[in-house]
Amino acid sequence: MSMDAISVIRTKRDRGELTPEQIDWVIDAYTRGEVAHEQMSSLAMAIFLNGMNRKEIARWTAAMIASGERMDFSSLTRPTADKHSTGGVGDKITLPLAPLVAACGAAVPQLSGRGLGHTGGTLDKLESIPGWRALLSNDEMLDVLDSVGSVICAAGDGLAPADKKLYALRDVTGTVESIPLIASSIMSKKIAEGTGSLVLDVKVGTGAFMKNLDDARELAATMVELGTDHGVTTRALLTDMSTPLGLTAGNALEVRESVEVLAGGGPRDVVDLTLALAHEMLDAAGLPDADPAKALADGSAMDHWRRMITAQGGDPDAPLPVSREQHVITAGQTGILTTLDAYAIGLSAWRLGAGRARKEDPVQAAAGIELHAKPGDPVTAGQPLLTLHTDTPEKIPYAVEALDDGIAIAPHGTAFTPRPVVLERIG
Repeated sequence: MSMDAISVIRTKRDRGELTPEQIDWVIDAYTRGEVAHEQMSSLAMAIFLNGMNRKEIARWTAAMIASGERMDFSSLTRPTADKHSTGGVGDKITLPLAPLVAACGAAVPQLSGRGLGHTGGTLDKLESIPGWRALLSNDEMLDVLDSVGSVICAAGDGLAPADKKLYALRDVTGTVESIPLIASSIMSKKIAEGTGSLVLDVKVGTGAFMKNLDDARELAATMVELGTDHGVTTRALLTDMSTPLGLTAGNALEVRESVEVLAGGGPRDVVDLTLALAHEMLDAAGLPDADPAKALADGSAMDHWRRMITAQGGDPDAPLPVSREQHVITAGQTGILTTLDAYAIGLSAWRLGAGRARKEDPVQAAAGIELHAKPGDPVTAGQPLLTLHTDTPEKIPYAVEALDDGIAIAPHGTAFTPRPVVLERIG
């Protein structure tokens, strides 16, 4: 059948359903460069405005998977389990989670990304460890998985190359927020990765991509359906991102906190979410009787962390970078801290140098924010609330400005109900 980009665009522009043949053709032709960027931009906007049904999303996802290679972990003796987070502030969960789940008997092939904007990237965090390498060949990745049980690395160019092109295009055309395009983007990479089971951490709140529960439910349900349809055992947790996770936001700061969790300490919300996701991953992988809390307590998760970092060229004993400048934000009054807005903290950390505006921008390993109190805590006027870290002190006033309206303190006695870390489960 003869195809052309304009007829595909018109179909979706006029709220029609794209046929499987149209979807297969347009994804393949765009990947090869036959469909121009401006034509795919137009189609992405039509999808953003008019949506896609489940059949279209499934075919779109399959076409993006088919645009590249699929990894094969059948040689491993362990069942494979992976986790994907939609991104948040202080979301360092992958760092303790991957070695923890490996310590319980699963293989964790964690293909991760870099931060963009106010949300941090797992690879940026780990690159604050001297010597650690994000780029591994497929053979190197399999070797680490086989010998250690977990690997955290960058996805190769061969996995879903159509998504790589489309993701960059969506970022500059105002079409990022389309649920069909988000779901197919995430799931095409995860299914091509070859994992047998997948747990999705869908963040909800001001610091998340999805600001409200209804949108988060729709995204989670769509992704669970896509995974299930492609033979991957998939489930999702909706988790709170109205305030940052843990007590740090920033690369080396979050690595330090992750190591505290692996050592049996760390902030309660980080530990709780790590264990909740570990239980889901192990159950999905067919290991429901494994005890991740025991693996944290007995040091086996820490042993796997050290082996994983070493296997990727890193030195788990090396000192982490420390910023040249710190600036303390204090409480303006005595009372109860009721708001510590995740987006405000993330934006401030980004302005300090912890994140990037463009993918090619560098990040400061030591930049970020330490939290000295969380919502619900009593505070006293003049007490430190936050410490800002940066190597470029001229960034501090701009970072402080981002915190305007992001912190609220109410008088003692004000009713305050904290949101649970895990809000809902889907799948």
